[in-house]
Amino acid sequence: MSSLDALTAGERGPQPPSEAFVPTALDPNTRADQFAATSSNRFADAVLEREDSLTHRSAWRTRLEDLVRKPGLVLALVWSLTIVVAAFAPSLLAPGDPLTGVPADKLQPPSSAHWFGTDQLGRDLYTRVVHGTHLTLQAALTAVLVGLLVGVLIGLVAGFVGGVVDDIAMRVVDVLLSIPALLLSLALITVLGFGTINVAIAVGLANVASVSRIMRSEVLRVRTSVFVEASHAGGSRWWTTLGRHVLPNAIGPVVVLAALELGAAVLAVSSLSFLGYGEPPPAPEWGALVAGGRDYLRTSWWLTTLPGLTIVATVLAAGRISRALDGDPGRNR
Repeated sequence: MSSLDALTAGERGPQPPSEAFVPTALDPNTRADQFAATSSNRFADAVLEREDSLTHRSAWRTRLEDLVRKPGLVLALVWSLTIVVAAFAPSLLAPGDPLTGVPADKLQPPSSAHWFGTDQLGRDLYTRVVHGTHLTLQAALTAVLVGLLVGVLIGLVAGFVGGVVDDIAMRVVDVLLSIPALLLSLALITVLGFGTINVAIAVGLANVASVSRIMRSEVLRVRTSVFVEASHAGGSRWWTTLGRHVLPNAIGPVVVLAALELGAAVLAVSSLSFLGYGEPPPAPEWGALVAGGRDYLRTSWWLTTLPGLTIVATVLAAGRISRALDGDPGRNR
């Protein structure tokens, strides 16, 4: 420091330190208030987390209570799960061979050794029903998929385009609806030929009319919505509007119909298999099993009754699940 600076500093006298370096002590009351505020915030966060946890638990509890109040839906879900396991992993439920029998054990009634009894060749009927699930369910799913793809395409285009296209498509649909589905399936099978896949395609094409009619009505409802008109006003191409806005908002009722059509497809495929249009023997299709036991109905009732009850249970389960998907709160069974 120069002598001039020292002299000037001496004239001014001692200066207080800068405010930036002055330590500030908090008032005890202020510190208590801050601590109380922090504790209050932590307590509020804990209460919110607790409420979220209770809400999550109550939601699951509500769902479980709803299922308890709907035993029919629970049975339908359990049966559907069993059918899926039987279709994709039949050896888990029935490890035996469905085509091999013991002639000495023919026409035995249901017992602990043979749950569904045995047929006229000594083959275990339960094993044949379980292993035949794959054939019947594959045909039913193929039929539903064919009906959905063709029906959704026809209904989507007819409802969105309108005009002459809509008139022609709906007149064709009216003609198809005037023909019973089973007779239409038989007519298509005569053209396609026998076999499980051909039966599935025939059943699916016979159900195109109902799917396209419902899809068209939903497209007509969605087409006049505000977001669709906004998409048009924004300059979107028609296929963009169709795929991004119309189809996702119109497909809901068709999905519910698909669950119902699955049960109807199982019944139709089994009926055609019963008439001999499916896979030839010894394929264990459900309809073929019922047909194979009709000659022994008076003496061996289980040959037709138990496979028939399996078909009935599957159809009823699909119908109950479709009602649940439809969101019908009045059905508590």
